[in-house]
Amino acid sequence: MLPEKWALAVLLLQLWSAGCGFCGKVLVWPCDMSHWLNIKVILEELTERGHEVTVLTFPHTKLIDSRKPSTLNFEVLPSEVQKESVENVNDKFLDLILNVLPNLEPWQSTIKLNDFFTETTEILKIMCEGAIYNKTFMKKLQETHYDLMLIDPVMPCGELIAELLQVPFVLTLRVSIGGMKEKHCGKLPAPPSYVPVQMVALTDRMTFLERVKNTMLSVFFDFWIRDYDTHFWDQFYSKALGRPTTLCETLGKAEIWLIRTYWDFEFPRPHLPNFEFVGGLHCKPTKPLPEEIEKFVQNSGEDGIVVFSLGSVIHYMTEEKANLIASALAQIPQKVLWRYSGKKPATLGANTQLYDWIPQNDLLGHPKTKAFITHGGINGIYEAIYHGVPMVGIPMFADQYDNIVHMKAKGVAVELNINTMTSADLLNALRTVINDPSYKENVMKLSKIHHDQPVKPLDRAVFWIEFVMRHKGAKHLRPASHDLTWFQYHSVDVIGFLLACAVSAIFLIIKCCLFFCQIFGKTEKKKRE
Repeated sequence: MLPEKWALAVLLLQLWSAGCGFCGKVLVWPCDMSHWLNIKVILEELTERGHEVTVLTFPHTKLIDSRKPSTLNFEVLPSEVQKESVENVNDKFLDLILNVLPNLEPWQSTIKLNDFFTETTEILKIMCEGAIYNKTFMKKLQETHYDLMLIDPVMPCGELIAELLQVPFVLTLRVSIGGMKEKHCGKLPAPPSYVPVQMVALTDRMTFLERVKNTMLSVFFDFWIRDYDTHFWDQFYSKALGRPTTLCETLGKAEIWLIRTYWDFEFPRPHLPNFEFVGGLHCKPTKPLPEEIEKFVQNSGEDGIVVFSLGSVIHYMTEEKANLIASALAQIPQKVLWRYSGKKPATLGANTQLYDWIPQNDLLGHPKTKAFITHGGINGIYEAIYHGVPMVGIPMFADQYDNIVHMKAKGVAVELNINTMTSADLLNALRTVINDPSYKENVMKLSKIHHDQPVKPLDRAVFWIEFVMRHKGAKHLRPASHDLTWFQYHSVDVIGFLLACAVSAIFLIIKCCLFFCQIFGKTEKKKRE
């Protein structure tokens, strides 16, 4: 009996050793709100595989809660930023996306959003300085000997910490403002003839005038849009690293870019080997609903339910707008589960129930769900694709316009404008996506494409993170375009050289012709004389 126990112990030890053959230490620079919900799924999977994960976080965050019991380790960054300052920035941002951005064209909204982020430079600077110039904090990070850093580049500084620690890093994002980080820092090709500029609500099937608009915006964004005050951050990074550099050059050193979309969502476009599309990695099969919600859903009968959520940022709106929406919802036969924390609308129907929080993924996967009213956040979009639910999109800022345009182009969504829509518009949009079978058929096609992948998105994301840890980087996937100047990348020097050769050849030919004409002219003249 004793030898059998020893054999079992040895076997378990071998299995444990094999499972942790590539276990490493991962340092994380996240972003709050919906970004955190997405990256958290990757981090939890890494811990399940035996990796040690440490999350750098700030004292005043909304969804990143370092006090809750977790398999993740949290390191609260030293910061002099007061809670009131953070709340003030959050209030300004909420006012911007509720009252300003919806009134603008998508491209104007992108510029306005860029201006807002530029205004936050000072508070971000204080946060970054509190980390990199704190010798005790940085020494602690250096002595831990991390194998990799996983970064959400929405906020600067993560890649700077990775450079100071001399640790390879992987980026994870949906899109930067105007797609400029991917284009200029990651060198992702973006021919304006058929690749629409990010966040301007165009498709890949553009008319001539749309291609003119896309090309003009592409050039304009190249010079205007940089997410933050790049001049300041270029100087900041250069000073911190002790050598001339730029924010974009530092970002460009990322080993892998994990993009939170996939070809069920994206329009076909050129991409690079170090760009991996892992959209929908957070999607999961449904779990049973809470008893109270399940009872409400079952009471819907054959008509089913509609799920309504404007994401993790927006929980309330003006009383007038809330009444307009509630009035439309009251006129449909379906039951409605609305995530809303504001004052109860006076026009709220008996078929509509308000919740501070809803199990969105589980509701979208419920067989009684007929439609999803969404602001167009990529997490919700992918949950709808995963479970095959048609959408009514009400985009408000950032990538949401593009996300809904993608869904419209694929025939799975109807788009409304939050500021101009009427109660009748919302009612008609819901009736369209629920009663027109083409919307359900199209979204089921996307769902089948999403599920028909050789490797699941989450497994691919984790694979590339582990790959970088195992090989200390992925330089073999890095294109040579990173080492070219802008005029070399666009072959301006080659075109100039060829033009000079052509002009020189034409000049020589003309000179030769003139020379021979003169000789023949003199010969003829002599003959006549």
